[in-house]
Amino acid sequence: MKVCGFTFIRNAIKFDYPVAEAIRSILPVCDAFVVAVGQSDDGTLDYIRAVDPKIQIIETQWDDTLRAGGRVLAVETDKAFQAIPAEYDWAFYIQGDEVLHEKYLPTVRQAMQQYLGDHRVEGLLFQYTHFYGSYDFVGQKYSWYRHEIRIVRNRKDIFSYRDAQGFRKRPNDKLRVKLINAHIFHYGYVREPEALQRKVTSMIRHYRDDSWISSFFKPKERYVYEDLHEPVKKFEGTHPQVMAARIARKNWPFQPDLSLRYANVKDWAKRSIGGLTGFYPGEYKNYIRLR
Repeated sequence: MKVCGFTFIRNAIKFDYPVAEAIRSILPVCDAFVVAVGQSDDGTLDYIRAVDPKIQIIETQWDDTLRAGGRVLAVETDKAFQAIPAEYDWAFYIQGDEVLHEKYLPTVRQAMQQYLGDHRVEGLLFQYTHFYGSYDFVGQKYSWYRHEIRIVRNRKDIFSYRDAQGFRKRPNDKLRVKLINAHIFHYGYVREPEALQRKVTSMIRHYRDDSWISSFFKPKERYVYEDLHEPVKKFEGTHPQVMAARIARKNWPFQPDLSLRYANVKDWAKRSIGGLTGFYPGEYKNYIRLR
């Protein structure tokens, strides 16, 4: 069995992405790794080159005219995926703000081996833990997705879907997947507030046109986590070892309102039903889960 990891990134330093930690977290189960590095103005290319000798870099140019639904993010993901040679059986995708805890590496390796010969299984579905505001708190709102595909067959009929959250196969069919007992830790909303605000301001341009931005988006100097009134709970577990140095550098305050259990009535209804029945009304599922 041969496994190749892949990801994409641009301006990782400016926007404070933990992409080096993301890559290192899955390298132990990867024989090679492809990174599509978009043209950056902050030294990202040299930063990625220094991560590990396993890494193959392809330099790319983002098409910033693709501003509908974050489409450019999927295009860049596909550039990395298509560069994976045919000799690899599985392709392990990790985004620049996602990290796999080392305790799950044996589970991931075992699952890839177990389903290698079962071609009904086109991908592996991971569980998600979404951190918000601080490394000590986890977002609870129903809109934080619970599962997503992060390992796929190295088949070139598979492609990144919408804004690169998941995958489909041509012409436009959902993948058949197995859920595995492994969590991806998502740190997209835990970073230095000025850097996060720069990232949010930049990302909005991949989803909205200039007229919408000028009318509805009010840029700020720094992101204020408390403004979102996000329901969170205390994180009781441990973080991946690769995140230790980054966590030690955290230097911003975050004071969540722990009495806020739900974002709104809709959030209360969906999470209450899900907690009682295991069924979450309206949950986004871009896959067919095999039992």
